[in-house]
Amino acid sequence: MITHAIILAGGEGTRLRPVTYEIPKPLVPVQGKPILTWQVEWYARAGVTVVTVIIQPRWKAMFERWSADQGNTIKIQLREEREPMGTMGAVVQHQLVQERAFISNGDQLMRLDLSRLTEMHEAVQGQATIGLIEVPNPSDFGVVEMQGNHIIRFHEKPATPPTSLISSGLYVVEPTAFERIDRSKSFLMFEKDLFPSLAEAGQLGGCTLAGQWYDCGTMERWEKAIKEWQG
Repeated sequence: MITHAIILAGGEGTRLRPVTYEIPKPLVPVQGKPILTWQVEWYARAGVTVVTVIIQPRWKAMFERWSADQGNTIKIQLREEREPMGTMGAVVQHQLVQERAFISNGDQLMRLDLSRLTEMHEAVQGQATIGLIEVPNPSDFGVVEMQGNHIIRFHEKPATPPTSLISSGLYVVEPTAFERIDRSKSFLMFEKDLFPSLAEAGQLGGCTLAGQWYDCGTMERWEKAIKEWQG
C-alpha cells in the first residue's frame, strides 16, 4: 500500500485571476470545500497517511490554517517552493520521494481508482505510471501513445494530438525515477524533463482510469466542476 502522497500546489494560478490574487488556486472552493481538502480526503480513504503539499512561501499562513482544519485523520506536511521550480523541481530538490509515492496536481478534483493505478504500476514494473483519461480536447494536456501498458511517447500539449488519452495529473513514482535527472537545475518539469525520457527507456507505465475528473485551472473549468462535482 502506498502511504505517501505529494500534491503540487505551488503554481501561480494566473488563469483564475483575480480570484488567485486573494487565495491560492488549490484552496479555491468547490461546493463549499477547498479543492485540496477534497483531494486529501480522497487519499485518506485509499490508505494514505502522509500528504506533502508543495506551496509558495507567500501563502504559507493560509496553508497552515487550512492544514490545522484537517484534523488528525492524516498528517499534512508543507514544503515551500522559494522560487518558480516547475512541476518537478521542488520534488527533486527536497528529495520528497524516498519510497513509492502518489503525486498529483493541486488544482484537480479526482475520484479515480488509486488501487487500480497501483496494481498497474506493479504489473508494469517501471519507474513511474501515469493515470490516464480520455478527453475530447487532448491538445490542452499531456498526450500519450501506448504500446500495451507502456507509454512509448509523451507529448506535452501537442497541436495535433496522436490520441485522446491524456495525463490526469496523477502519478505513481519510484525514487529511482529521478536518478537520470540533472540536479544542478532547479526548474524541472515532469512533462518535459522526466516522462519523455522514461518513455524512451521503457520505464513509463500508463493506466486508463474511469471516474470523476475535473481540471479547475480556468474560470470555465472551475465553474463546470462546481456545477457537476459529486463529492
